[in-house]
Amino acid sequence: MPSPFPGMDPYLEGALWTTFHFAFGAEIVRQLAPRLRPRYLVLPVERFVIDTFDDIAITANIYPDVGVAKSARETPAVYAPTATAAPLHLATVIPEAVPHVSIEIRDTANRQLVTAIEILSPTNKRADGRMEYLTKRRQILLSTTHLLEIDLLRQGRRLPMRDPLPPAEYFILLSRAENRPISDVWPLALRDQLPAVPIPLLPGDTDVALDLQQTFTATYDLLGYDLAVDYTRAPEPALDDATSAMADSILRMAGLRLA
Repeated sequence: MPSPFPGMDPYLEGALWTTFHFAFGAEIVRQLAPRLRPRYLVLPVERFVIDTFDDIAITANIYPDVGVAKSARETPAVYAPTATAAPLHLATVIPEAVPHVSIEIRDTANRQLVTAIEILSPTNKRADGRMEYLTKRRQILLSTTHLLEIDLLRQGRRLPMRDPLPPAEYFILLSRAENRPISDVWPLALRDQLPAVPIPLLPGDTDVALDLQQTFTATYDLLGYDLAVDYTRAPEPALDDATSAMADSILRMAGLRLA
């Protein structure tokens, strides 16, 4: 059973994201590899990103008010010993190594990296993981390698652009080496199908189209997400009011929610 949504399914952005991320990348390889051989290799590459969850903060008021400050100057403080309190047992934040899969297209003659395909994960859009990815991204943008970025996540910081991105739930960005700094950008709403995007290759070779909607549908069907997702509940992360109303309408039309 296919996803009820015409394009990206917001229910895959939460706890199921890691499974989708890996399977979607594998399906891109399966779609492209037979069409690019024997001139090119299409290779999945795994790396680990440290996620530190730096949005956690502890605040405390360390300055006494004026009355307390004056009192402290006028009267020396006398402290009596007290019994030692039992310690609290609290969990600390431990950095987590999160696996990421990207796709490299290399020519078979010289193993030159021709095109990099990045499927952004939550850790690419926050904390140290964002800095790690921006460093990698900067290296690609300063090279002769083409870059395709697939951002199917509503939360997190968008990638830096000289021109502001329009409002949208999802984005696809293609940076051709010969056209930089200009990039092709596909802003996508929840109601939009994922586009078929061109995959640029070496000079003289024709682009190959990658149908992202076909790739998504094959991934969704293969992993059986229709059995894993409860469409009667709200997705995580939550949708804003307008997008939630749109999602509710889509799910009602698909018969997955009561009218």
